[in-house]
Amino acid sequence: DLADDSVQQPIIDAFRKHRNQHVIFTNANMDKNVKKIINFAAEKYRQDPSSYPFVTVMVVGMPNVGKSSLINSMRRIGVHKGKAAKTGALPGVTRSVAITSIKVLEDPPVYLIDTPGVMIPHIPDPVSSLKVALTGGIRDHLSSEEVMADYLLWRLNNFGNFSYVEKFKLSGPTDDINFLLPAISKRIGALQKYGEFDLRTAAMFFIKQYRDGKYGKYSLDDVTIDTLNNYFLNENNPDKQILLSKNQEKKLLWEKKKEKRLERWKRQGYPTRKSNSKGG
Repeated sequence: DLADDSVQQPIIDAFRKHRNQHVIFTNANMDKNVKKIINFAAEKYRQDPSSYPFVTVMVVGMPNVGKSSLINSMRRIGVHKGKAAKTGALPGVTRSVAITSIKVLEDPPVYLIDTPGVMIPHIPDPVSSLKVALTGGIRDHLSSEEVMADYLLWRLNNFGNFSYVEKFKLSGPTDDINFLLPAISKRIGALQKYGEFDLRTAAMFFIKQYRDGKYGKYSLDDVTIDTLNNYFLNENNPDKQILLSKNQEKKLLWEKKKEKRLERWKRQGYPTRKSNSKGG
């Protein structure tokens, strides 16, 4: 729901180019978007109805990204029935794979299977960890709310989004979380005993405003054509998944070709500059 509209088409194009996969951006709160998925599944059935009596789709993804909410929306739209999957504001509500499939369309018959969130056991990059935490992928208490709020403040300023200034009645933008959190605490009345500021509650409120879309739609990742191409080119080599400009990417590919060419010349017995310098 918070994905910046401007990054959607580059992602769609990149998956089509590198993996020949179809990507649909959706929002469980918008019926027209949910219908896209239902229609896509139904079309798969219509392409070869003789092979399968029905279509079953397994819904997988990271924790707390709205898988169960999406299933409930598809069920409501497709068969006009109520909730079938339990939802909640915290990650980890769905704890097991659904034993029975959930019907979301009668004709053609389309069923969904809900699954628990899939998360890698360890996120080595602290920035990536903060991004996952900010979007609710891991429980807030596993990360410092104040640190999360500090990173969010930096990102908002980096985006040029100063809507928090008016929201919390500040005199102007700030990059000091130690100034912002007391101001939020005072604004929302989050005070502890003896009138001390409740900074944790203030940080959680600041983060929740982002999750609720109060600051607008901003993707925390730097998604560009270059970064996407770099990711897919090096998806089996995470160490090389760095931000490259188009010129840097061309230079890297050229260097790789040059190294291969030199190795080939060596094997064929041709002299190279490196071997000449050693011989001299």
